[in-house]
Amino acid sequence: MQITRRTEYAIRTLIELSKVPPGTILQTRDISQKQDIPEVFLTKTIQLLARAGLVTTQRGSHGGVYLAVSPDKITIADVLTVTEGKLGLNVCLTESGYCPNMAFCPVHRVLKRAQEAMLAELKKETFADLVADQQPVAANNNKREEVN
Repeated sequence: MQITRRTEYAIRTLIELSKVPPGTILQTRDISQKQDIPEVFLTKTIQLLARAGLVTTQRGSHGGVYLAVSPDKITIADVLTVTEGKLGLNVCLTESGYCPNMAFCPVHRVLKRAQEAMLAELKKETFADLVADQQPVAANNNKREEVN
């Protein structure tokens, strides 16, 4: 499973908006440049986030976009739901839950646990956490993290 570019752009947009004080309006051009997102895709991404109530847009010479929700209330799971819909590793784990093989399928319970674990992990940290964590990472960008 791989997140789509739309989801990646939404995450990067929200990271940029989470870096500034609440209510600060950023111009799409600035977000586009800082996050290396083509403006045409950024505009569509912002529209999607605005429809979901995560950001607010303002028109005019001082227009732009700002967070409508505090960054300590938004998780990557929230963004995935907005951009991808409800997460389902397999058709049997979607909202409808229908699977003609469920009665005898040995994989269902494993996929269900995996999906629940992934969602729990994606709900753990907020965008405020991500931005706070980003500062030391940027300062130590030459150090490699050891993986056990």
